Amino acid sequence: MSSNIRVTKICEHCQEPFEAKTTVTRYCSHTCNRRAYKKRKREEKLKQAAKQTQVQKTVRLPGPDVDLGVLHQKAFLNVGEAALLIGISRRTLYRLLESGTLPKRKLGTRTIIRRADIDELMK
Repeated sequence: MSSNIRVTKICEHCQEPFEAKTTVTRYCSHTCNRRAYKKRKREEKLKQAAKQTQVQKTVRLPGPDVDLGVLHQKAFLNVGEAALLIGISRRTLYRLLESGTLPKRKLGTRTIIRRADIDELMK
């Protein structure tokens, strides 16, 4: 069963008038449909990237606002705290630990470093 309906519409992508055969047609051609789809997907990806960036901004990472005085008082530090105290990256600190330049202690899977060993390394 076919319909003889002809509806004049405006393409949502190119804004050109066209004659649609159904009432739900949104685009004048398959090309406009593809281009609109790609544009919509591109915008979704940009929104998702912006949302991810916003989430990462809200996660509090240790940085310059961390009170180093508290780290100076601790007898044992984890890898992140020790790297922050020394002023190097975590990867560089792991290299020092693997080479034996800086002694480490293991508590299960957790690696801790004595504050005294860091002071000795800095002398």
